[in-house]
Amino acid sequence: MESAPEATARIEPLALRVDGRERVFDIADPKLPDWIDKKALKSGGYPYDEKMPLKEYQEMQERLQIELVKLLAWMQKTGERVMVLFEGRDAAGKGGTISVLRSYMNPRIARNVALTKPTERESGQWYYQRYVEHFPTSGEFVTFDRSWYNRAGVEPVMGFCTPEQHEHFLAETPRFEKQIVRDGVRFFKFWLDIGQEMQLKRFHDRVHSPLTNWKFSPMDVAGMIRWDDYTKARDQMVERTQSDHAPWTIVRANDKRRARLAVMRHILLELPYPGRDADGIGAPDKKIFGKGTKFLKKIS
Repeated sequence: MESAPEATARIEPLALRVDGRERVFDIADPKLPDWIDKKALKSGGYPYDEKMPLKEYQEMQERLQIELVKLLAWMQKTGERVMVLFEGRDAAGKGGTISVLRSYMNPRIARNVALTKPTERESGQWYYQRYVEHFPTSGEFVTFDRSWYNRAGVEPVMGFCTPEQHEHFLAETPRFEKQIVRDGVRFFKFWLDIGQEMQLKRFHDRVHSPLTNWKFSPMDVAGMIRWDDYTKARDQMVERTQSDHAPWTIVRANDKRRARLAVMRHILLELPYPGRDADGIGAPDKKIFGKGTKFLKKIS
């Protein structure tokens, strides 16, 4: 099998428009360009100059993970069902956030769902059907690493669905999600938002690491080239599918540490499990955390 570095060696340097300037990015070059390296963390107007210190992050992460264990015990006792969707551009940190969130949860009742390309049979089904099959049963906590929202992002941008299918999805999804909530599922939707230079840095890091180069794919190249198209699709998706019963929670994720804590904190503060340590959980960081279109407009 061809390695990712060998594959990227055949990718011509990409002409990109970044922060209003025309740039050329050669992802095969082991040296990350200064214009990416110096701007990555602050890209997209990110409000912090430095990543959260590691010790502070680890201490807070442990506190929140202890609370998550309490949460899961409450769910087992009461039969509560929790479902959490994670969406965002490629390299936004969805998988890592899910991993930290589930680290100390019982894997028999805390499942992650990351579906591959639909089969021929699945392509002929009701669009939501293959996702519904993985919904939580009594006492289960289920995360989705990407979800039915593929039809609001990658599919229309890459031409994998028709404009009619895209429009139908945007119109029907709020009604579909209302059924989920009415049935008693505790439902969360997170969009992890990153700046353009940070995405480029993470792709570059991914390609040149022997541990992660397997993650790089032609879709990542498309993500770099079609940044503006994905932005338009994101904005339309949030505007059309934001609702009182299933709101979008936006987390600015240039710093993975702060983003992971923000996600865990939000879930813990929203669910009424007993024995909550409110002081230990802390308050939301409003610099990187907000709801729906209003927050997206604020940070754009």
